[in-house]
Amino acid sequence: METGRPTWRSRAWPIAWAALFLLVSGLMTIGNQNPATQLLPLVVVGLAVLVSVWAVLRTRRDRRAHEDRLAAWAGERSAQAERLRIAGDLHDLVSHGLGLITVRAAVAARLDDPSERATALVDIEEVSRETTTELRRMLTVLRTPDAAATLRPAESLADLPGIVAAARGAGLDATLEAAAGDGVSPGTQLTVCAVVREALSNAARHAGPTRVRVGVRRDGGSVVVTVGDDGPAPGWEPRPGAGHGLAGLRERVTALGGTLAAGPAGAGFGVTAALPDRGPSS
Repeated sequence: METGRPTWRSRAWPIAWAALFLLVSGLMTIGNQNPATQLLPLVVVGLAVLVSVWAVLRTRRDRRAHEDRLAAWAGERSAQAERLRIAGDLHDLVSHGLGLITVRAAVAARLDDPSERATALVDIEEVSRETTTELRRMLTVLRTPDAAATLRPAESLADLPGIVAAARGAGLDATLEAAAGDGVSPGTQLTVCAVVREALSNAARHAGPTRVRVGVRRDGGSVVVTVGDDGPAPGWEPRPGAGHGLAGLRERVTALGGTLAAGPAGAGFGVTAALPDRGPSS
């Protein structure tokens, strides 16, 4: 149920009807015993016309004012929805970046080769810079709605290899098998990337440098995304996040009419999302 929506209210016609009723009542009470009162019907008709014109003009003015309030309310609601969407994207980006940094740092701490450790530190610095840049851009939008901040273009299935490669560079043994074909809608592609990114981030935090399999395929009228890991790496201590990632994913998936299942799968953890999407037109 929507709250705060402006309601349409105008008292013009109730006032006009009351005034017309009083005029007619007065006319019936006075009568027409002398020639002077014979002009009263004309006066009453003239007043009735004036009252009716006033009611029409007042109603139109009230209607315009209501439409202005409604437009302002709709704009505010749209801005709030956009801010929530940006906040969700911010969580995905920052959570993923911090997850990669955590895993890469943990792996680097176990390395004995100075050159490999230096490479790991370079990777950590690069991911940190990218995450910080995106964080600043999105915070600019959240703080100043009119700011012309340049955000990243919407992700697509073409970005999946890069997402998996980034996870692999951070220490995960991640593989990708994508066979969704052409014709996937932009909204579905964006959500697929969000599911993969969040699942890889969770695997990095909870399981560490373990094996992760990412699959994207078409199943009838749906695009199915699966991300499963082999469980925590030996000696890995889980580093849980705030717990909002899967809840946010479920909201995004259900908003498209899809389903999201997440839970233990063998020794590891699995995430499966089914997103309804029309295939390429025949």
